[in-house]
Amino acid sequence: MPPEPPTRLAAHEPGDDAGVEPSIVAGPPAVSLAGLGIAGLSRRRVGIAVTALVAVWIVVGFAGQASAAARAADRAVQEQATNQALAANVASLRDELDLVQTQRWILQQARAYGLGSTSERPFEIAAGAPSLPTDAPGSPARRLGLAVVQRSPLDSWLDALFGPGG
Repeated sequence: MPPEPPTRLAAHEPGDDAGVEPSIVAGPPAVSLAGLGIAGLSRRRVGIAVTALVAVWIVVGFAGQASAAARAADRAVQEQATNQALAANVASLRDELDLVQTQRWILQQARAYGLGSTSERPFEIAAGAPSLPTDAPGSPARRLGLAVVQRSPLDSWLDALFGPGG
């Protein structure tokens, strides 16, 4: 319902009865712009546009929250893998600590500094020493039953002095 137009008092003209109250006269009706569409926009279209904008804002907000949750889940998986690797590393370090605290390890490391018994003969392998042959005493091939060709002591000496023969 449109609001009532403003009212005004009629002017009192000479010749009117002085004892009569002035009458209230209605003025011209106020012009309503509600019916005019501005650039094709009506209340309904503005309402639809605002509703669509709010809906898009809510969808974008939920999408942002969903992507943040997915990133957090991925990071949690990565952190669990890192924690497992660190736990394995800690376990191996504890095993190594248990090993280096044994008396056998301490005695072996002491021998490296010449702190063994007086009856021991210290020895050292040179840095450029060749690797052992496959049939060296104590090698895995020998323990598994590799047939070793028996050579005479003279052949061994000759090979040692002049190099291997043909």
